[in-house]
Order: sequence, then structure tokens, then C-alpha cells
Amino acid sequence: MVRLLRPFGRAVTYTRWLHLSIGIVWPSLWLFIREDWWIWLVAAAALAPAGLVPAMRTAEGLQARLLLTGHRPDRGSADIVVAPSASWGDRGRVVVWLEARLLIGCVTATLTAQLLFAMVDLLSAPFGRDVEEAALFLPEGHPWWQVLLVPLVLVALAVTVLAPGRLITALALRLLGPSPAERLAALEERTEQLLERTRIARELHDSIGHALTVAVVQAGAARAAGDPAFTDRALSAIEETGRAALEDLERVLGILRESERPVSSRPTLTDADRLLESARASGAKVDADVTGPLDTVPGPVSREGYRILQESLTNVLRHAGSVPARVHIAVADGTLTLDIRNALTADIPGPGRGSGLRGIRERAALLGGSARTGPAEGDWQVHVELPLS
Repeated sequence: MVRLLRPFGRAVTYTRWLHLSIGIVWPSLWLFIREDWWIWLVAAAALAPAGLVPAMRTAEGLQARLLLTGHRPDRGSADIVVAPSASWGDRGRVVVWLEARLLIGCVTATLTAQLLFAMVDLLSAPFGRDVEEAALFLPEGHPWWQVLLVPLVLVALAVTVLAPGRLITALALRLLGPSPAERLAALEERTEQLLERTRIARELHDSIGHALTVAVVQAGAARAAGDPAFTDRALSAIEETGRAALEDLERVLGILRESERPVSSRPTLTDADRLLESARASGAKVDADVTGPLDTVPGPVSREGYRILQESLTNVLRHAGSVPARVHIAVADGTLTLDIRNALTADIPGPGRGSGLRGIRERAALLGGSARTGPAEGDWQVHVELPLS
């Protein structure tokens, strides 16, 4: 019993009834002037061209969200579109919606009024009230037992309030919901968001992983060296790398907090000197060779190239330690080439192992390029080629 009565304790049950009543207010005003049944046909005919107006979808969508769902996502408010009609299909659904709202609203209002009048008649007729024009048929003689019919009328009234509201809500989700084109656009937007989050996670891995690797290597080397001057240089490198990682972390958190806010540009290959100096400060002997104009590399390619170089140097420090490394960056013939080599050690990662190597290949693939990692001519090599267009 409590479950059956629960809907009548929710405000949305009555706002749905109000929504249906609002839809028939304007044709109902004519009934106060003249009671003509054909006014409803005129109203239905007038709604057809009104539904073809693109802004009508916005107006009806806002009403439906507010009164039919109460702006609650669990009741489907997010599935009701408030954007103007963008196609004839959208306009057609709005026309059907307006006609259905008029019809259901007319039936609901009529039944509600008749049931209320009937309840008054049933309660007052046994006491001698004249019910000659009553809405409900009553037996002659005003028998007392007709009062027992009041609970049945109450049940009918409850159904009249509840059922049409649920019906009109279901129709709103169907007729005012997104079109197939809008669903596809929403799906594409969601996919872009997921790809962006994946890119952010990969970027955090590269940036924070590089900073932690440098810090661990520097701290271990400083403790083993026992040289105050070397320890001072190591702490300076740790501080600089940590600051850069904090900047990256703050920028990424800004993206997550305010997705609509433009964020500062990410580091590009023109900032590669910072990575090379960080690796050198960690004890690695890095020989860099840069050819071609790096400032002409497109932003997305340059940013991803920076991260590939960062991850490659991080892998050198993490797996090989302070070994000689050669970095070659070239821009020529519409291609950005990155080649990072270091001396092999006993601990050689197998092809495809580690999230870092996978990240390098994924970045290259997303830009339409190629990446090759593995032993080559006695060295460990990361060779990446990225198209500039």
C-alpha cells in the first residue's frame, strides 16, 4: 500500500498534471465565451505550423525538463533536448508532440473535472441536494449507499492524475529527445573526451615518471659519490625537474577542473634543451644533434615529439643509468625524425614491454607516424618518424 501511495508524495506527479493543464489553457479560454466543440479542431490545426518553428522545440523542451522531470537526470531530463529544431524530422516530432499534449491534456482535464464534480454529488445527494444536472448518473431518491462509491471515484481520480503524467513523460523522451544525428554528435563528443582523458593520463605518466626517475637517480648518485659539490648539483637538478613536473601537474589539473577554459600551451620540441640538461644533470652523457627548423613543426606534432623524447630519456635513466646517449632530431622532407640511442646494459627490456614504450608507439600511431624500439647495432634505439601534415 505504501508503495502505491509513494508517487502521490512526489512533487513531479503534480507538476506533470500542471504541464498537461498549461497546454490546453489557451483553447479553453474560448469556452468561457462560447461552448463550441470545434474550437479543439481549430487549436489542433493551429499547432501544426507552430511546431515547425525551430524555437518551439526549445520552449517545449524547457517546459518538459522543468515540469515532467524536475531537472533530475535519473528521470530523463538529460534526454530531453532544448536546442532548436535542426531538421524537418525534428520539426515533425515537435508537431506530433504538440498534438499529443493537446489531446492528452484535454482528456485529463475533462476527466479530472468530471470526477471532482461526481465526488461532490455523491457526498451531497443523500442529504437532499438537487443533482438534476450532475456530472455523474445518480439513482433516484438519493439513497445513502451511494456514498460508498466515493472511494472508487478517488481511485479513478488518482489514476487520472498519475497515468497521463507518466504517458506524457514517456512521449517527451521519445519526441523531444535527441535525433539520430544529435546522438551521433554526442557520442563523438564523448569519444573525444575519453581520448582527451587518455592523453592526459599518458602525459602525466611521462611528466611525473620522468621527474621521479631523475630524482631517484640523482639522489642515489649523490649518496654514492660523497662529494658536496656533486650533491649540490644533484639537488639543483632534482629541484628544477620537480618544478617542471609540478607545472605540468597544475596544467593538467586545470584541464580536468575547467574543461571549457583555455589552458597554457604544453611544452614543445623547442623546449627540448630542458630535457637534455635534466638528463645530463642526472649523470647521463647526452650528445644532441638538431637539424632543421623546429619552430616550423606543427603544434600537435611538436608537443607529442617532446613527450616521446621525454619518455625515451626517462627509459635511458631508468633502465640503463648513467650511460652515453645520442639524440638526433631532424626536420626534413615533411617529416619529424627522432632517434635516441644508448649503450645496452644487462637489463634490456624486451620489445613492447613497459607502458613507456607502448605510449611512444601510441603517440606515433595517433599522428599517423611510425615508431621502432629495440636493439640496433649494439645500442638500444628508439626511432620515431612523424609526418608534419
